[in-house]
Amino acid sequence: MNLLDLTPGQAESVLREFAQSVGAGAYRGTQAARHLWTSPVGSFEEMSDLPKEFRAKLAENFTMPRLALETMQESSDGTRKFLFRMADGQAIETVAIPDGDRLTFCISSQAGCALQCAFCATGAMGFLRNLSPHEIAGQVRELALLDPPIKATNIVFMGMGEPLMNWPSVDVVLTILNSPNGIGIGARHITLSTVGWLPGIEALAARAEQFRLAISIHAPTDGLRATLMPVNTKFPLASVIEAAANFDRRVTFEYVMLGGVNDQMEHANALAALAQQCKAFVNLIPLHPGGAMGFTPTSRDGIHSFARRIKDRGVEVAIRKSRGTDISAACGQLRVERLTRRRPPEAE
Repeated sequence: MNLLDLTPGQAESVLREFAQSVGAGAYRGTQAARHLWTSPVGSFEEMSDLPKEFRAKLAENFTMPRLALETMQESSDGTRKFLFRMADGQAIETVAIPDGDRLTFCISSQAGCALQCAFCATGAMGFLRNLSPHEIAGQVRELALLDPPIKATNIVFMGMGEPLMNWPSVDVVLTILNSPNGIGIGARHITLSTVGWLPGIEALAARAEQFRLAISIHAPTDGLRATLMPVNTKFPLASVIEAAANFDRRVTFEYVMLGGVNDQMEHANALAALAQQCKAFVNLIPLHPGGAMGFTPTSRDGIHSFARRIKDRGVEVAIRKSRGTDISAACGQLRVERLTRRRPPEAE
């Protein structure tokens, strides 16, 4: 049994029952459970507070799969990007972004992505598969196992893939990340980014915890958005805005700035109007030149003018600080560089 695919509560229950069944005492199961996420170790043998015989029995009956660290790049601004190899050879990316006393991990939820957003390097590789809970949360675990450990204060599901299309795994991972018996990160410090996948938004809204939601808008009209994001055909803007308005926590609009495409003043006016409908906060994202997919980044002055127009319409707005510009920090870029690029499948 793979213990890392279980919620912390499930894993502790299984381990306590197992410990009792082999005569070690149920409390030994609780001790072992702490080493899954709270005080992680790389193997059962490293659980040095447990008797050697019990450690051997754990190794015979359970697994704690590792992700192999293939590559690490570090930017001059302190951003670090990691390429992990999974058991089947697929690779995923994780980024650690320092900002004052915060350290945000940008984690992946799928290998590749089916959505083919026109400006995204991950979409260009096509969809390969969903990640299991241990492969998603394992990105956080592996960085905590480094020497010295790298531990997150914040988590954003903004790496490879659409997290809400992999809800069964992401649902478990949210519990692992948030649980005091897991990694123990506060719900308000965990953000899921989605293109507007409505069934997933509804599932997230049904959870009691105050997880944050970010919606990738990227164009303020259906006509333009459909050319950039094929998913708009399935979930047009009106339905996405309605879901955002019904979400009982503040929503962030993510908006990547594409020179000459979605960065004119009429776009700013329309975006502000959408944000007003659901009281959203607007986060403007400079296009990372390394993963531009043929688009041109909007100029710095152009982004600031765009932001001022939105602010003048009474909407809160911020410009995301561009990080890792001297490394392959665009989502999916490092994987594309390291592995053979695949032709993406046709969008349905």
